Amino acid sequence: MSTTNAPTDMAGSPTTTANLPVLRAELRLFRREPGAVFWILLFPTVLLVILGSIPSFREPQHDLGGLRTVDVYVPVAVLLGMLVGGLQSMPQALTGYRERGILRRMSTTPVRPTALLTAQMTVYGTAALAAALLALAVGRLAFAVRLPRAPFGYGLALLLAILATLALGALLSALSRTVKAAGALGSMVFFPAMFCTGVWLPVQAMPHLLARIVGYTPFGAAAEALNRSAAGHWPGWPHVTVLLAWTLLLTAGAARWFRWE
Repeated sequence: MSTTNAPTDMAGSPTTTANLPVLRAELRLFRREPGAVFWILLFPTVLLVILGSIPSFREPQHDLGGLRTVDVYVPVAVLLGMLVGGLQSMPQALTGYRERGILRRMSTTPVRPTALLTAQMTVYGTAALAAALLALAVGRLAFAVRLPRAPFGYGLALLLAILATLALGALLSALSRTVKAAGALGSMVFFPAMFCTGVWLPVQAMPHLLARIVGYTPFGAAAEALNRSAAGHWPGWPHVTVLLAWTLLLTAGAARWFRWE
């Protein structure tokens, strides 16, 4: 006598096991995109090296509390890779899958469309983490930037920043009907996000009122949390709360408006 096992969501089930090839496929596709690899993994560090090569940026600055400009740009480089991946690459990839009907066709197989969404978030989250570690390593080896003095707090701030970025990317995917719209919407959010991280003006050098406003954005809060942890302090409950609140809000919005077809 034989038995038939239906797909379930338990560990080791056909459904769960089938999700692993999806993740491997997404990793292969990511590696085959030299543009994504460069802009997510390498560009933040390249920017840091360019800025660190400016002699005046390696001198302590009074308006930065005695820090060097290259010191305050390390958290910016850490955040930049996740911004590119979460706000530019991931929304266009997911919207493209939906636009071409891939998600609809997956719904008829044991692999659910959520597997693709999870794989995308895993790939871009891992890439963002790798980009952050690379920026920290190059900053330390090339410009003697001190490693975070509160590594646990720094890791927590980094994790929350990645989650908030991926949640925003998922919301952009939910609101975009075409790949072109995803690119345009992602760009509209990307450049203000870069400003909030301090790409053009470090948060420490911003006027007090502007810095306070920026601190209520997910990326401004992330930059401040990383700066505090790098200096040896706890990221600060206000910054942690802002990141958590944005993550929950953006996730709820993405779940509300995301469509598989």
